[in-house]
Amino acid sequence: MALADPECGISNGADSASPFSDIIELNVGGQVYVTRHTTLIAVPDTLLWDMFSKKTPTELARDSKGRFFLDRDGFLFRYILDYLRDLNLVLPDYFPEKSRLQREAEFFQLRDLSKLLSPNMSKDNSITDEICQSDSEEPSAPPLLGPDASRTVSVAVTTHSPSLESKKSGYITVGYRGSYTIGRDIQTDAKFRRVARITVCGKTSLAKEVFGDTLNESRDPDRPPERYTSRYYLKYNFLEQAFDKLSEFGFHMVACSSTGTCAYSSNDPNEDKTWTSYTEYVFCRE
Repeated sequence: MALADPECGISNGADSASPFSDIIELNVGGQVYVTRHTTLIAVPDTLLWDMFSKKTPTELARDSKGRFFLDRDGFLFRYILDYLRDLNLVLPDYFPEKSRLQREAEFFQLRDLSKLLSPNMSKDNSITDEICQSDSEEPSAPPLLGPDASRTVSVAVTTHSPSLESKKSGYITVGYRGSYTIGRDIQTDAKFRRVARITVCGKTSLAKEVFGDTLNESRDPDRPPERYTSRYYLKYNFLEQAFDKLSEFGFHMVACSSTGTCAYSSNDPNEDKTWTSYTEYVFCRE
């Protein structure tokens, strides 16, 4: 792909009055996007409109490859870009990132999009907040007077009280790879290395329910809630933190498996031994 200098794009019939080419490459938080210049300026008086209509390419930040750089959430920017293309917003059926996407909409000064993502929007809209919708669908009992009133109140409280029975049962498997070095003659001064990544396998809806915003979905985005995945991983590297989350949501460990290999870091048998292991923990909620 030949990039036009100075605007990091492809000259493809762009308006001669604009210093930007028709095709623009963006680096948003490490995620690369390619879009048209007209898409970025589709909504007047917004941050992107100001950047790509009132400024020149030399005034904007670039990455090492010359792409225009935005230090924002790269995963959520895909929905910002979709909205700019046709001014409609279509989200997956299970989308727990609405509050974060609303924050991104406010940053980019997309006021109409921010209103669409507001949890107080009416049920007639396509992305009504699930919590508000479930609350509004609860049948309201008529007020009672007399001795039955106290009994009615107690029943209502019982109906709305959260319990594990209302949560779906299922399994979640947490895995990680780790390595450590043991000194010569199996000395006690073992050198542990940081866990590289904690993976999460199981049903999408269960994984998102437990780990929420700490779940990195970049390798498997927009997967339906009833489908299974083995490509999620956590944004932190502490197993105990993952275990606490699972316990908080009613899961308990039912199985554990681990494998390991040993190798010398050099051909000298007196050198330290490096062990590499892979461990999986299976959690269940009945």
